[in-house]
Amino acid sequence: MKNQPSAAGRSPLRGWRPFWRLIRDTKPSRSAIAIALTLSITSTLAALIVPLFTKNVVDDFSLSSIGLPQIGLLVAAFIAQAATAAVSTYMLARVGQQIVAGLRERLWRKLLVLPVSYYDNHQTGETVSRMTNDTGVVKGLITEHMTGFVTGIISIIGSVAILIALDWRMTLVMLTAVPLLLLFMVPLGRTMHQVSKRMQDETAALAGVLSQTLAEIRLVKASNAEDREFDGGMNGIRAMLRLGLKEGKVQALIGPLISLVLMLMLVIIIGYGGFRVSSGALSAGDLVAFILYLFQIIMPASQIAMFFTQMQKAIGATERITETLAGPEEDVHTGIELVDADKPIIAENIHFAYEDGADDVLSGVSFTIPPGKVTALVGPSGGGKTTLFSMIERFYTPTSGSIRLGESPVESFSLRSWRSKIGYVQQESTLMSGSIRENIAYGTERDLSDDEIQAAAEMAYADHFINQFPEGYDTEVGERGVKLSGGQRQRIGIARALLRDPAILMLDEATSSLDSESEHYIQQALRNLMTGRTTIVIAHRLSTVADADQLLFIEKGRITGQGTHAELIASHPLYRKFAEQQLQAQLPPATVQQSG
Repeated sequence: MKNQPSAAGRSPLRGWRPFWRLIRDTKPSRSAIAIALTLSITSTLAALIVPLFTKNVVDDFSLSSIGLPQIGLLVAAFIAQAATAAVSTYMLARVGQQIVAGLRERLWRKLLVLPVSYYDNHQTGETVSRMTNDTGVVKGLITEHMTGFVTGIISIIGSVAILIALDWRMTLVMLTAVPLLLLFMVPLGRTMHQVSKRMQDETAALAGVLSQTLAEIRLVKASNAEDREFDGGMNGIRAMLRLGLKEGKVQALIGPLISLVLMLMLVIIIGYGGFRVSSGALSAGDLVAFILYLFQIIMPASQIAMFFTQMQKAIGATERITETLAGPEEDVHTGIELVDADKPIIAENIHFAYEDGADDVLSGVSFTIPPGKVTALVGPSGGGKTTLFSMIERFYTPTSGSIRLGESPVESFSLRSWRSKIGYVQQESTLMSGSIRENIAYGTERDLSDDEIQAAAEMAYADHFINQFPEGYDTEVGERGVKLSGGQRQRIGIARALLRDPAILMLDEATSSLDSESEHYIQQALRNLMTGRTTIVIAHRLSTVADADQLLFIEKGRITGQGTHAELIASHPLYRKFAEQQLQAQLPPATVQQSG
């Protein structure tokens, strides 16, 4: 394997290209940029007039030499500089905000179409950090430092050009300090690049820890794990502190270095300039102009230095943003529009592993799910039932083998139309923050009337508890539905599935961990939901699927038994054992003899 250059050994300049490409792809307003740059040039040119005016005043100092035209010109220069600087700063800030908004839009759109496998390998907090912290760094560069960089470049070029015209020898002497500045600034820039990149990683990692901990705060408190989570968060905080101190050291060196160069150049100008003034080669006004132009070089130079420091941070942020934007995405529109899903689902020799080189989670799985019937997936935990659900939902693609709907591979249908035919009720229905009404209608593309929402709630046996709330269907459910009980969340999930009117229904043990009253209501709701649909059920309690048209017994990624409840009791020892544990009183003596 070819060795890749490390982050430390790679020139930071190479990271600029992806950054500028990222900015260019957001398609910023060229006219706004042109106006801002034009005004910046105008502002800088106006500022360049002041030292020339001062030079003339010093060389020809008398009250008669300072007339209204000169004063008017100076006032006009100050006003023009202030006005154009203000407008150009606003224009660049506006462009910067639009660029960052466009970048966040691209990221948000990307995050929504990334496959489930991406989120298996990335913490949610880290992903959110790409969207907020990293784009914030890019925003800071553009809105806070870009103006100073542009005007600084113009100011330095203009000042140096005028100084060369005034006295090129003295200008060359003054600029001898520039290589000394670069000698220190270049390695500092590289160090800042490395520190900034690590800071972005640590920020994302800390965001991941915080997001996970706060999302499961009830588990943390119930487990008395506050101290453990505090230590985990402090590890990230301390790491960021160490990097922040390193960053502070670099920034602390930049200011004194610029001050040192300023003093050095000032001493050179005063010393060498004084000698040339005494020899008559330079006027006193020229010397004053040199000193003023020196400040118009050094101050912008400090702004440019800050720009490059921030640029190193932005490059580190860009690498992570670009990595996210380059990830594979789901194409939900390409493919045939699925109209009729009332066909058998056929799997042939499916193999699947979550990562390359890992053991197969599913190994040689084959089955046929008849349309309009109930098929139950049973077996020990970890056998691959939930993974099989994910394959049917097309969250993952088989490593080998195929899944078909009738004679057509499921990949031939567009993802959007395929998933629109599926209703999925999880073991614990997930609710989004918002009202009950919004959660029942969630994911339905057409506008729904109140009557339709209420009808679905009635069929899901949810209308009774909803109407008991003072705000009814407008009741807020809280984050992840925490204000509702498990049974209430399940019934809202079933109502949501009913509104989708799916041809294929997938139930992940939708009645587990519920009290008997809630289970009674949900069983009734599920019967309404399952009528006339192809239904696939993951079941841990055999009593809920004993009447299924077909059971598939899955263990260690393989289907080791297939048939009705009675057929599996007669033919499958492990299923027989499961049944003995759960349904002992229901087993006929004849069947017991057969299995013995």
